[in-house]
Amino acid sequence: MDALAPVSVTTRRLATPPLPLLVSPSVFDGFNWIPSTELEWRCLGELRDNPLTEDPSAMAFVFRAPAGVAHVPAELARLHVGRRYGLDDELCLAPYAIDDATDQLYLQRIEPASALWVATDNLDGLYWALHDWAHFHSHGAFYERAANELQCDVSALAWLWINRAEVGLDPSRWSQLRRDILAAHHRRCEQFAPTVPVDARVLEDDSILCALSESLLCRATHSR
Repeated sequence: MDALAPVSVTTRRLATPPLPLLVSPSVFDGFNWIPSTELEWRCLGELRDNPLTEDPSAMAFVFRAPAGVAHVPAELARLHVGRRYGLDDELCLAPYAIDDATDQLYLQRIEPASALWVATDNLDGLYWALHDWAHFHSHGAFYERAANELQCDVSALAWLWINRAEVGLDPSRWSQLRRDILAAHHRRCEQFAPTVPVDARVLEDDSILCALSESLLCRATHSR
């Protein structure tokens, strides 16, 4: 892949205003411990559309500091997204270490935006980057996996909606992604039986989730 003709790298700052708590308060011990504001996203050319998976490829959270973050597993970023982002020896968060990063950013009180930016050129990668971005801003043990993930699913979809023009995401494609995430949520509830109420109605209808998403922009504007 690195031998291909050069492709321009675009840098965008996606708005990621914090969502209200949508699940039981017991799910998180540090909900919105630091409110999210934006995610720096670098992309090779135009965003590629691809199916949702549970293991995104060609996506990396790149550390801003050469040494990364203490106690968080790291790997060479170029091994995951190639050199065409201008990467050489820069480190990225190891793909298996999302929980480690969530814990350590919280324990060390490191603002995620000051430590990480994301590189990805595909919709699957961008969705999961936003999902993980929500994890990094709200700490909680995974005793209630379905509820914890639901909060982050809704966050990622809401942020994709309010950034759809910047991302180049058609509303009909966003709607299909929402349905895919709802199906994944139901599978997760079967796998990790929740012991607290999990209300997924916000994922069941485009209009409900769009209204929630638009309200985030209104609150962010009035808070300035």
